[in-house]
Amino acid sequence: MNRLFGAKSTGPKPTLAGAISNVDARIETIDVKLAKLNAELTTYQQRLAKMRDGPGKSAIKQKALKVLQQRKMYEGQRDQLQSQSWNMEQAGMMQDNLKNTMTTVDAMKTTTKELRKQYGKVNIDKIEKMQDEMADLMDIGNDIQESISRSYDVPEDVDEAELDAELEALGEEVELDGLGESEGMPSFMVDETRAPQFIDEPPEPANKVKEAAG
Repeated sequence: MNRLFGAKSTGPKPTLAGAISNVDARIETIDVKLAKLNAELTTYQQRLAKMRDGPGKSAIKQKALKVLQQRKMYEGQRDQLQSQSWNMEQAGMMQDNLKNTMTTVDAMKTTTKELRKQYGKVNIDKIEKMQDEMADLMDIGNDIQESISRSYDVPEDVDEAELDAELEALGEEVELDGLGESEGMPSFMVDETRAPQFIDEPPEPANKVKEAAG
């Protein structure tokens, strides 16, 4: 059985990256061979351009045809290897994307478990009750502020006509108070011996009055 199917390999399995490296190395080897064949064809072309028709020129043409056939064969192999390398690179990218996806899924699962644990500790009813209490306290605070800021003995509605009458009355009181004042002094501080303002001539001195009496 081992002679027909071979023994089971116990060595390490080939990796995708290793396979891509091997194919790329083979492509480089073929590129070197193609460069040599192209140089050889260039030489034949130069020699054929200088030769006349004859047996010698026909022999060189035969050599050039063989080189051209070899170049086509190597070019076909290179194209196949490049296709294989590209397919393996695509497979590698798909594998990397799958690994990244699995990592993301695992992280999301772990996060979901943690969120369930955290949300399980939260009591929605207590939060709603706390919100209601806060709303009640806010209402109480607003009532207190309104009570503190309330004005005393001030009518809420003021008639403009009434306000004008009050201002006019205050003006008349100020004018009456000003009659007993002189040069900004109150009436009780004005000198009583000074003659009233309605007399045209000032009074005579006291000594002159006595002489006239004698």
